[in-house]
Amino acid sequence: MLIKRPNGVLPSEITSESVYLKRRELLKTAGLTMAGAFASQAIFAKDTGAIAGASGKELTGIQKSPFSTDQAPNSWSDVTSYNNYYEFGTGKDDPVRYARDFNPMPWSVEVKGECDKPGRYNYEDLVSPHALEERIYRLRCVEAWSMVIPWVGIPLASIIRRLEPNSNAKYVRFKTLKDPKRMPGQRRGILDWPYEEGLTMAEAMHPLSLIAVGLYGRELPNQNGAPMRLVVPWKYGFKSIKAIAGISFTRKQPRSSWEQSAPSEYGFYANVNPEVSHPRWSQARERSIGAGLFAGKKPTLMFNGYADQVASLYSGLDLRKNY
Repeated sequence: MLIKRPNGVLPSEITSESVYLKRRELLKTAGLTMAGAFASQAIFAKDTGAIAGASGKELTGIQKSPFSTDQAPNSWSDVTSYNNYYEFGTGKDDPVRYARDFNPMPWSVEVKGECDKPGRYNYEDLVSPHALEERIYRLRCVEAWSMVIPWVGIPLASIIRRLEPNSNAKYVRFKTLKDPKRMPGQRRGILDWPYEEGLTMAEAMHPLSLIAVGLYGRELPNQNGAPMRLVVPWKYGFKSIKAIAGISFTRKQPRSSWEQSAPSEYGFYANVNPEVSHPRWSQARERSIGAGLFAGKKPTLMFNGYADQVASLYSGLDLRKNY
């Protein structure tokens, strides 16, 4: 995603999808991988076996989820080396390079707003009371590429219920960590840091909404949003905020970071809708990362293929105006 702003990112600094895919094929031919390294001390962890290229500790006690797709997941290398995470750089491979020394522990989340249990919660306090689930979700990026990712996490609704939002809570706002010393991308004026995102309460409470703490059965790598991130599979990837450090329950609809930066391009809802083009490219087709250099694009599905589960959330809403 490129926004032209003073002191912002330059077009020459963005790795195009076509260039990246060609480079990735060359790396694969050479037998190289870019598995992410990270140093986390998350709970439930133990040292254990091998997924091709994987690093980190395995999470235990994971339950399979009925919400998973039956599509084959992308490889560890795909998922951990091609990332949008502007806190660590604008290139797709910047996060795996510049987040490797980021230590996410200890971690805490500030909870405030229209709820009965505000306060600062340690990571363990939010995560440990809940059972972990593996959910294989399709994730769709606004630049017309997609992946299938085996997340491990906790239903967002479970955490929200524990925080007891009151009847005034209509929306949930999320805020990432602001730490320019450890997140070098925040030293540049690409966005108004820290990164913020939001959901309606109905979206947040939907059983598909997930707080991810791992992938492929292992702790979440730094470049994928460690120690905890949002995953909303029927929306474009930029809605799935990483490194969550704040949760607020609000009466009014919050303005997300990309919505503030470019309101004509990035709306609050950001549901995958192939019938509405981005101002600078079509959303009608997508390319699967890892499918190969010469793989063609395929039609994009409404709500990223989750229409049967989530379309009712938007009954009566004009999804062309409310993009």
